[in-house]
Amino acid sequence: MYPLSQVHAGLHGTAYTVLVGSKPEAIDLEILGVLHDAIGPGKDMILARLLGTQAEYDGVVAGMSGSPVYIDGKLVGAIGFRIGQFTKQPIAGITPIAQMLEVAKEDDRPSGISSVEASTSDAPQYPLNSAPALAANQPASASSAPPWSSSTDSAVHPIETPLVFDGFSPQAIHMFQQRFRSYGLTPVSGLGSATPNAVDPAPVVPGSAISAIIVSGDFDMAATCTVTYVDPKRLLACGHPITRFGDVSLPMTKAQVVATVASSLEPIKIVNTTETVGSFTQDRESGILGVFGKKASMIPVTLALGGIAQPHTYRFAVVEHPRLTSAALLATVYQAMQDTNGYNDPSTDELRGTISVAGYPDVRIDDWFASTNQQPASLAVAIAVAQRFESLYSNPREMPSIRQVSLTLNTSPGRQSARLDAARVLASRVHAGDRVTVEATLHPYREPQKILRWTVALPDTLPPGQVRLLISDGTTLDHTLHLIPNPSAPPLGLGETIARLNQLHPNNLLYATLLVPVPQARVQGHNLPAVPLTMANILQPVENNGSFSIDGETAIALGSEHLDMAVAGSQVLTLDVQP
Repeated sequence: MYPLSQVHAGLHGTAYTVLVGSKPEAIDLEILGVLHDAIGPGKDMILARLLGTQAEYDGVVAGMSGSPVYIDGKLVGAIGFRIGQFTKQPIAGITPIAQMLEVAKEDDRPSGISSVEASTSDAPQYPLNSAPALAANQPASASSAPPWSSSTDSAVHPIETPLVFDGFSPQAIHMFQQRFRSYGLTPVSGLGSATPNAVDPAPVVPGSAISAIIVSGDFDMAATCTVTYVDPKRLLACGHPITRFGDVSLPMTKAQVVATVASSLEPIKIVNTTETVGSFTQDRESGILGVFGKKASMIPVTLALGGIAQPHTYRFAVVEHPRLTSAALLATVYQAMQDTNGYNDPSTDELRGTISVAGYPDVRIDDWFASTNQQPASLAVAIAVAQRFESLYSNPREMPSIRQVSLTLNTSPGRQSARLDAARVLASRVHAGDRVTVEATLHPYREPQKILRWTVALPDTLPPGQVRLLISDGTTLDHTLHLIPNPSAPPLGLGETIARLNQLHPNNLLYATLLVPVPQARVQGHNLPAVPLTMANILQPVENNGSFSIDGETAIALGSEHLDMAVAGSQVLTLDVQP
């Protein structure tokens, strides 16, 4: 290892990176100086100019981050930063190797990310004080902090980590690119592919391209950078974070560079990912760390599309991570719905499915979505799936272990939706136990109004006085029953969260709910109606623990009417209960 204290302007060194294929190429460079505290307190950066015709043409390329730099055959650090965006010279920032080695120490601490051990693979070894074997003409051995800012107001940028979307349309990538960019990733389309079953004979050496997998299967997402250091068990790469999420569990694969594309704005490597060799376990400030032979935790997903001329089932796996999972599902579910000749816009979609959580009941999904002027039904479906995961992963009391996801989606052409314009009861003076006829006026999209009548039975024990009758869609009822928690409310346990999710009401029904002015308690996600006032006063002090709450009204479900469309709106009626 070359000591940082001996690095000074005028030194010459060599960087190694793959420009095409799998074999790293040497790039000469000149050290311009050391910028102390440039990355943060105690975090220095070495400034260097890349030399040679190829470097001057390509510049500092996205995917080059992690390229090892040697001085006198000793490893000094990894290329990790570019200076400016339209610079006329290929100036790069180098992360000192001592700072990268701190990432390896984090992996030795207990981690909250679960993973499954696999058999140990054969991995090449290259000591810290030597260049790659190919540099000496020898045969290589066989084998929740914010991300770095990339805004234009900063002269120093981490080299972009291209997140290649394979099987995604440019429209889908554009729809969600800002979310992935907020994680430090640069989404690109059509600049690579995935062949996970391909055997890549090239060894993993310093300078090799290496990829972190976000999604694999019928859809693929992979972020690629360059290996800095390799030993028999682990490797270091990137020289800066991919997402800066800390403990992670991401499949680690070999990668082949198809071509390096020069650009004055954003030069980039076109990459194909190949066989899996382990998993990345750390994503830290100074780089990422991968462990050979370790299996990453992935969630298998099945998505069956019906209601079209040629039904199709997609199978893929997404990474298990509190932030990346929901973002990956958001993009893949949306793309799956676009990726068919049977797709229509506007459309109406019926979504059913389950999310299997270890140690808990399955999370059930059952809802209808119709296109609106604000968003297509396909986007509403994708958001609904992502929101379930965000509800599970945002739980502050327990981290869920998700086993699998199974979704079935039936789509119909056209906007099959209706607005509830009015509602009334044929008789507002009632008695306990009466049957009451409800009349609702619905206005389907671009169709004449329709009158819906149905009869509901009032409880036999209904006390005299005025009560409210809520006629509503599912979303309004969910808010009324506090199934959609207030962000300022005390946090729920994972079991209570799942119980709430499973009580959500689909929007293809019109609901009649009686609101009686009697306190109602909610205990561990379940309703306890008509709580006596004395008991409510006793239980009130424990409300702050999050598993218990009291409402001033008791909600009594009287019934619902099924509609072959998504309905929205609500009306509140008053009933006068006679003695």
